[in-house]
Amino acid sequence: MFTQGFSISGSSLKLLKPGERGVVAKLRQTDDITAQALKSVGIVPGTTIHVEQTFPRFLVRIGSEKRALSEAMIHAVYVRLGDRSSSAKCNSFSRVG
Repeated sequence: MFTQGFSISGSSLKLLKPGERGVVAKLRQTDDITAQALKSVGIVPGTTIHVEQTFPRFLVRIGSEKRALSEAMIHAVYVRLGDRSSSAKCNSFSRVG
């Protein structure tokens, strides 16, 4: 049982705004070309993605690399949401029992 509340939220990568980031939770079923394209730019579960811009092109930063993603790639990625700052914040919790 937790004494402090917490939540984990997720979203399609498409719904993130510039400045937001997320960690790839899963890749949706997609065609082989899109799956290979995601893998080739380093988008696999566990990867942190920072959204740089969404228009006119969807640009993300993965590590120190910036990448433009196709619509098919964007729709295939589901992320756990992170905070908007560059440093990660942790929620503390206590275990009772």
